[in-house]
Amino acid sequence: MSVLLLRLAGPLQSWGSSSRFTRRGTEIAPTKSGVIGLLAAARGARRTEPLTDLLGLQFGVRLDQPGQILRDFQTARSLDGRQPAKLTYRFYLSDAVFLAAVSGEPELLHGLADALHRPRFPLYLGRRSCPPAGPISLGVHEQTLDGALTDWPWLAAEWYRRRAARTIRLEIIRDAHPGEPATETVPDEPISFDPAHRQHTWRSVLRRHVDVTNDLAERAAVIEHDPLSLLGG
Repeated sequence: MSVLLLRLAGPLQSWGSSSRFTRRGTEIAPTKSGVIGLLAAARGARRTEPLTDLLGLQFGVRLDQPGQILRDFQTARSLDGRQPAKLTYRFYLSDAVFLAAVSGEPELLHGLADALHRPRFPLYLGRRSCPPAGPISLGVHEQTLDGALTDWPWLAAEWYRRRAARTIRLEIIRDAHPGEPATETVPDEPISFDPAHRQHTWRSVLRRHVDVTNDLAERAAVIEHDPLSLLGG
């Protein structure tokens, strides 16, 4: 089993799955459709082209540094200025870092990793105004998707880790396996990005948590607060 790992980090990210009209929201983590779109852009595929082999990829993401929700106000008007300006609400994740993983055939994954190093189209984190900070690809590894999301070192920024406790619980959101009880279903399985008939379908996802050790907490002498410690005999 092979898995391509991605580091998705930047000042701003926005991963919408149900944005409509004047309110453009974001999910708390990268969406499968957003990451598939990023990989397609790296290969130079246009929106009207079929997604073909990318549709068979399995996807998962770990919330290493969840970030904070940021709301922005924007106005839009017609080119001639005759139409009144409309106030739109756009939501972003600021200072977030995610470990994303896609699993599939090794040849396909190695090709995607090469494309991420030399992308044909500009890459962005869910929205064009959200460029990534640094390289995205962490390479292809011989491991299961679930195992990679569990075992890969914590990717949070150093300043974030210095403020955190010694043990951190991270959330993992991944595709549910066939026959596996799903936590929920989300409208996030891409079929086509063609603007004329964009299509998504539902996918079953599983949410779980993994504990990671924060070595920087030891160096910074971070002490975890135990409210019951004073009651001990």
